[in-house]
Amino acid sequence: MNGQNSPGEIYFSNNYHDLCQQYGTGAGFQFEFGCSRCHDTWRSAFQPYASGRVSGWLDKAVGSAWGALGRAGSEASAALDGLVGANWGPAKDAAFRRAIADAQGHFNRCARCTSYVCERCFSPAQGLCHGCAPDTAAEVAAAQQRGLNDVATSRAYDLGGSQGAQYNLDRPFQLVCPQCHAETHGANFCPACGHKLGGQDACVSCRGELPQGAAFCPQCGTRR
Repeated sequence: MNGQNSPGEIYFSNNYHDLCQQYGTGAGFQFEFGCSRCHDTWRSAFQPYASGRVSGWLDKAVGSAWGALGRAGSEASAALDGLVGANWGPAKDAAFRRAIADAQGHFNRCARCTSYVCERCFSPAQGLCHGCAPDTAAEVAAAQQRGLNDVATSRAYDLGGSQGAQYNLDRPFQLVCPQCHAETHGANFCPACGHKLGGQDACVSCRGELPQGAAFCPQCGTRR
């Protein structure tokens, strides 16, 4: 913010948005302030900028009646634009100071972290935001949930360890079926086509091993 700082003024350096419009029929000043903790926003009341609105109306008049106004209308519009630009800075500073004064009723400054927070994120008795002085009941409930999750996770890990001790690691795994190319997820038989996985097939006649892709047993000639 430009200009002198008035006594008791609060500052929003990183948590406000400038919504002001300098020219046109919608010219005016408005600012949006945000809570540093929950990021909820509050907008100041719209303050019209009369000079900018008049400039917008004149521009419309010049555009719709160019033949009648001609160069004189264009020069008048340019002059007014210059006046609008010259007055914009001081008028915006004054509007910002008024907006900040209004924001004082919606935000509080934490004495510890110096952040500006809304009423829901502030403890008036302590003068601290809930980030610096969290609600005790909420912290207890969160701690209980963390304890529950930690113990349940630990038990699940132990259960997985006992199951892993019984897992057969000796058999070969085929994660993709060589017959239909479906994912098998380590199964003994393909869930898509039923093909036997994890090793070479055995001949139904002589029980000899059948190479992959073989249509007949190389030992006895039996059809696969």
